[in-house]
Amino acid sequence: MNLSSTHEPLLFVDLETTGANFANDRIIEIGFVEVDQNGSSEWNSLVNPGRPVSDFITGLTGISTAMVSSAPTFEQLAPVVLEKLRGHLFIAHNARFDYTFLKREFKRIGVDFRAPNLCTVKLSRKLFPQHHRHSLDALLERFDIAAGDRHRALADARALWTLWQYWHQTLPVEDIHNAIDAIVGHPDLPPQIDSALIEDLPEAAGAYALYGEDGSLLLTKRSTNIRQQVFAHFSSANRNTALWRNTWDVKWLEAAGELGAKLNEHKFGSLTRQTADDLCSWQLVQLGDGDFRPQLVYSRDIDFALASDLFGLYRHRREALQALRKIAEGHRLCHNLIGIGTGSPGEACVGYKQRTCRGVCVGKEALSLHSARLMTALAKSRLSHWPYLGPVALIERDEFGMREDYHLVNNWRYLGTVHDEAALYELIENRSEGPFEPEIYRIINKLLKAGKTRVLPLFQALPPVSSL
Repeated sequence: MNLSSTHEPLLFVDLETTGANFANDRIIEIGFVEVDQNGSSEWNSLVNPGRPVSDFITGLTGISTAMVSSAPTFEQLAPVVLEKLRGHLFIAHNARFDYTFLKREFKRIGVDFRAPNLCTVKLSRKLFPQHHRHSLDALLERFDIAAGDRHRALADARALWTLWQYWHQTLPVEDIHNAIDAIVGHPDLPPQIDSALIEDLPEAAGAYALYGEDGSLLLTKRSTNIRQQVFAHFSSANRNTALWRNTWDVKWLEAAGELGAKLNEHKFGSLTRQTADDLCSWQLVQLGDGDFRPQLVYSRDIDFALASDLFGLYRHRREALQALRKIAEGHRLCHNLIGIGTGSPGEACVGYKQRTCRGVCVGKEALSLHSARLMTALAKSRLSHWPYLGPVALIERDEFGMREDYHLVNNWRYLGTVHDEAALYELIENRSEGPFEPEIYRIINKLLKAGKTRVLPLFQALPPVSSL
């Protein structure tokens, strides 16, 4: 048997599952086609998932709860499955789905499973970039390949093996080899990094962090493909960089979408970030009829999520004063009245002398008009009130429908992420709310204003929260 583009044994894999959620769903059928120099062999088994099979999945696959109720569990099948996987190139259509489901099932029984894997969706895109559809159904139709019971594990694994043979019969072997190498290949990691990372790095959205020998954070970034982005740092072109030499460890957090990736990126950075005790904002206070003035307030004293008439977020007093001074110059506001001048009441401010103040300090502009212009100048930097009566979950699902994240937030504070509603309510019961963080506020506020995220209100009869 000539494997043409690779000399290692191949294992064409397909799974049927109770659903597409890695955290909650389980495998209900496994199908393998093993190929080596001696030929091909097949193996398949139903798997008892320990839960009912939905009518939708039964309609799709033909597998019912009754069929799997007497089947072995994954734990019972694990020794056989692991032996068949060992030493083979794991090939599947949308390999991330099958590989991750198997990896999670093994993890549940304490087995650390890793294997080189190849996705035939990616291979098809490399070999046929002129086509836009690369689902298994589309490929079988395009190449006129007959398949048996679609959406049964062994039938789909057979279809992949047939497709593989067809490509090797009709395409230059070198083209296939180069495409496989581009997908499966990876750069040599710096020698000080654990080589196990090569298999563990996920092809998923999220954030990652690079650490030095002493555990110091060197870099944190978010990416739509963590594996690809991390490997890019260690390509041959970057071999002489300080990052290549100084990185000793890589950590990552997967996410269903952009919000989760941003929150994870912030989480990595917050591990080394000092709490901003000097975080401040300008609050507009009324001193008299038509007389409004900015007063500097600190997040350590009031809750910025609940306070009214706050403008801007600043790391410290000096930054706040610089920002207010710039606003004053741009809108010809009086330095004395807004608190950044040193003149006495009734005395002309520095701005008036420089013709950048309209003269409210010396009675040449009405106080109410100055206040109106001050409000207009500050309007763009007004902080938004928390728009809900209590905590909500912001729900994200990845593009494949395999991962769903519930991000719990309240009063512009991020309280954690879980993957189903049951865990969400447990998180609510045990939640603790930390300090107001400007970056989290900006991330969530921007997302809510866009109005494209599912919001699940959770503020019915909640227990009191503990404070950090």
